[in-house]
Amino acid sequence: MNLSLGHVLTLSAIVLCLGLYNVMTRRNAIGVLMGVELILNAASINLIAFSRFGGNLVSGQVFTLFVIVLAAAEAAVALAIVVVIFKRFQNIDVEKATILKG
Repeated sequence: MNLSLGHVLTLSAIVLCLGLYNVMTRRNAIGVLMGVELILNAASINLIAFSRFGGNLVSGQVFTLFVIVLAAAEAAVALAIVVVIFKRFQNIDVEKATILKG
């Protein structure tokens, strides 16, 4: 089966929509982080797709590597914040963590 750019972009749009839905509906901080990871994966799929079908193979792959590094750093920092929230409030509900504001 031969995949076209439209197929790959449709997959990326589905992953992006799932990530946005996850971020918007979850109260759990871990669920929100998973949604952000899905959004970053959708961006990576787009970068690889346009790299593959656009002719310049290296640039999309390099930018995807940067997205993966960004996602790893974001996960490390966000999980540290989640641990601090859990130690303070004994749950990871983002609605109850409003006391951290200003």
